[in-house]
Amino acid sequence: MTFTLHIWRQQSVSIQGDFVTYQIDNVDADTSFLEMLDQLNEQLIHQGEDCIVFDYDCREGICGACSLVINGYPHGEKIATTTCQLYMREYVNQRELWVEPWRASSFPVIKDLTVDRSSFDRIIQSGGYVSVHSGSAPEANNTRIDKHASDEAFNAASCIGCGACVAVCPNASASLFVAAKISHLALLPQGKIESIDRAINMIKSMEDEGFGSCSNHRHCQRACPKDISLENITRMNKILG
Repeated sequence: MTFTLHIWRQQSVSIQGDFVTYQIDNVDADTSFLEMLDQLNEQLIHQGEDCIVFDYDCREGICGACSLVINGYPHGEKIATTTCQLYMREYVNQRELWVEPWRASSFPVIKDLTVDRSSFDRIIQSGGYVSVHSGSAPEANNTRIDKHASDEAFNAASCIGCGACVAVCPNASASLFVAAKISHLALLPQGKIESIDRAINMIKSMEDEGFGSCSNHRHCQRACPKDISLENITRMNKILG
């Protein structure tokens, strides 16, 4: 397959970027989206041009690093899928693709398609720690946890912190990410002691980092590659009172 790619190129946060058009040929349908970018970079190296910088790590849909907006959709249009899990067969009828980084002032562009998401790290750090003594691994049945609470905590913990919720939100809100991190511990007995203070501190940190507030556009769950539920935002708001 042959594709026309319009890719955002930007040297740094202080330099204005723009889309640059490339053509890539001989793309196999079973090539992943990131492998296609690897193929394009090999082409650019051969031509003596600067490679396109994009972020990735595991390439297994776990780390959340592969954060790209493809034709206006964070991680592409396919539901519950990270960019690295996309294959070019998904675009057999879309031979012209626009690829850009997350668009949020709290995610400044490092270069090209890579943004700085350390603001998420600082939000997590603001949540503090769990004060209960953890010690060695306890017997699984020592602390009884309701099945529903356990399942909901596990679902919240599946958030990979990719930032797709921010990229798709008109307000660039990180509410779904923050709510998932708050819910994960608030649903478990080990995390209930600090649940209120944790929520207050993380919300304040989110605001200090420049993220917007939630106004119920509800695009975030649709864009989330792990299908994190909006119920977590409801739970966060209840904790805050």
